[in-house]
Amino acid sequence: MKTTMKQEVMTEPGKIIFQDVEIPEPQADQVLVKIKRIGVCGSDIHVYHGEHPYTSYPVTQGHEVSGKIVKVGRYVKGLQEGQKVTIEPQVFCGRCWPCLHGKYNLCENLKVMGFQTTGTASEYFAVDSSKITLLPETMSYDEGAMIEPLAVTIHAAKRFEQVKGARAVVLGCGPIGILLIQSLKAFGVKEIMATDISDYRLELAKSRGADYVYNTKETDFAEALVRSFGPDKADVMYDCAGTDITMDQAIQNARKGSTIILVAVFAKRANVDLAKLNDSELDLNTSMMYRHEDYVDAIRFVEEGKIRLEPLMSNHFTFEDYLEAYRYIDANREKTMKVLIDVDPEDD
Repeated sequence: MKTTMKQEVMTEPGKIIFQDVEIPEPQADQVLVKIKRIGVCGSDIHVYHGEHPYTSYPVTQGHEVSGKIVKVGRYVKGLQEGQKVTIEPQVFCGRCWPCLHGKYNLCENLKVMGFQTTGTASEYFAVDSSKITLLPETMSYDEGAMIEPLAVTIHAAKRFEQVKGARAVVLGCGPIGILLIQSLKAFGVKEIMATDISDYRLELAKSRGADYVYNTKETDFAEALVRSFGPDKADVMYDCAGTDITMDQAIQNARKGSTIILVAVFAKRANVDLAKLNDSELDLNTSMMYRHEDYVDAIRFVEEGKIRLEPLMSNHFTFEDYLEAYRYIDANREKTMKVLIDVDPEDD
């Protein structure tokens, strides 16, 4: 086995270099993973454009990932070489109130690999065994790299406790919105209305389970809501776009006493009508990343065929063409869902 590896580093917005570094030796409670695929997400794009509020440079990216174990620390149990895995990228303290009450995704000192600490964008990555989730041997490495964003939407779906049999609205049909539509259906939602301003994305939403789709540039949101569900409207609305426009559509048109869940990250401070929120006694809820049980559900739903990831895979780029992947996404915003970096495409 070679002793050095290539590691991606974004040195400043829009600039990526590759450096040769020593392959790390896993500590007693770690495993060494040979990285196979890395997914590029919207937050990575923010880093690329210098717009991520919680990331400084230089930074090694990569948090949507799949790979295989090539070495195991001497104290690690239940894991072995050759196993197909993904990595949960949250680094939490384990001591604060959220951590001690099972909500480590809300850790007061939370760091995420690829943003506030070193990410997985290297040929090998040493990581605590507690961050490892096994993937089925039947699952492709492409699918494995998409379990992380799928877990985001699994967690979001669960934030509405009465999800089974509910009527739901998904505002925004980017990758997270499309994955959320599938997650909601997997949990037994009765009907889904999806909105966007892209006909391409709405067609994809329809193919992945949305019962009603509307381009809100052409159709009034309020009219679409009543047309879909009648005067009782929806039980829950999920904002996956994260704009003043979409949040206002939800607040102004939600059935009184119903629930709105913010899934997207607002790029700037929101300007929303809290008076209307209060007057309608709406529950405004939020969703932050995931926990291990969300990974378990995500993998199970893919195994059961209830969620399909392949239709969202837009393109592949080699590890050395990492920067070209960002340029491709910028040039094809409307039709790009998930771009994957092939760190090691051999022996898949």
